[in-house]
Amino acid sequence: MTTPTAPVGTWTGAPDLPTPAAWYGQHDGAVALGDGIVLVAGGADAGGAALSTAATLDTTSDPLGAWTATGTLRSPRQLHTLTRLKDGTVLAAGGLGGSSPTGPGLGTAEIYHPDGNQWTFTTGPMLTPRWGHSAVLLDDGSVLVAGGSAARPGGSVTALRSAERYTPGDGKWHEAPAMTDARTGHTAVALDNGMVLVVGGVLPVGVPDDPALAFCELYDSVKKLWAPTGSLLRARRHHQATALSGTTVLVTGGTAPGSPGTAPYDPFSQRAAEVFELGSGKWTEVKPMPAGRAFHRAVPVGPGRVLVVGGAASDRDEAGYRSAFLYDAGEDEWTPATGLETGRWSFAAAPLDDGGAAIAGGVLRSGLAAADPAVTELTPAAELFAGGAA
Repeated sequence: MTTPTAPVGTWTGAPDLPTPAAWYGQHDGAVALGDGIVLVAGGADAGGAALSTAATLDTTSDPLGAWTATGTLRSPRQLHTLTRLKDGTVLAAGGLGGSSPTGPGLGTAEIYHPDGNQWTFTTGPMLTPRWGHSAVLLDDGSVLVAGGSAARPGGSVTALRSAERYTPGDGKWHEAPAMTDARTGHTAVALDNGMVLVVGGVLPVGVPDDPALAFCELYDSVKKLWAPTGSLLRARRHHQATALSGTTVLVTGGTAPGSPGTAPYDPFSQRAAEVFELGSGKWTEVKPMPAGRAFHRAVPVGPGRVLVVGGAASDRDEAGYRSAFLYDAGEDEWTPATGLETGRWSFAAAPLDDGGAAIAGGVLRSGLAAADPAVTELTPAAELFAGGAA
């Protein structure tokens, strides 16, 4: 008889967010500023409208103090991207400025200056308004933004192939080569030698459940070229991608395709995990998670170790999960971690310098799972994880 493994790590309650919010995108959540300070900005309120609020939390203070307001964003935004630059400032780019899922998207971008605790617009706007895009800091200090959604005449939405690059030196946006495939809601991870891996996402085709993508591609920031690479073993949307090293990436979860009685339908796809190897360009299935999930967060908590926490089965009629798991790439093993005090999905999460993690906000319950099906229930609660590093 196998003895159950005791959960590892601990969660500590942190001060509540000043404004409850949800972050539904892949690159719009919390950003670690260093020295244990975490920034959150924008997101969506309970009615789905974009927020302009922003705040920081010093996770090293004892006792923990309240969140500090950083002034408001120049433009309310959700489904935007937040990227810490090499000089310690933070770039917020694109997104949706209202509550309509069909746009129009924002073409503005702004910079958070920690020294002055304020936001200022970049010198020039983005070349293409977009939301649901990816943003990755490149070795030269510029930021590569790729894909995302854009509004079409008549109120429909299309996915973008286009990419652009923000250069802090002049504060402007410059055209970059277009991706090989249009996509939105995808993940992107910076790897060694200036390579960027783009993973999964969706292609809007005018149906309630847009098809998930298995196609992946690599951007060579030295040669300034995109090229297809190995496809995922399972198409994924609402997944997470986390670097295990400079050459390997772990992908976890995602919403299951289809529904019972339709094809393809696989209720277990949310548990599946796979690893990409830059040298071979191939994906390999690894041990599945103990439980499936989407809209979760995956945070690196040490070399080759990832904390997967929270989430839900889908974004309809759901209550957030409390459970969490630690993945050890060296052992290809999942270990139960201590569960959250407050279950949630689509929340902000960031790694901490000491191998821990900070999470904040997110959705408690939605639809039929909520007390009032017409209102999405958000939480202002924040929690800190410790004890994940080997």
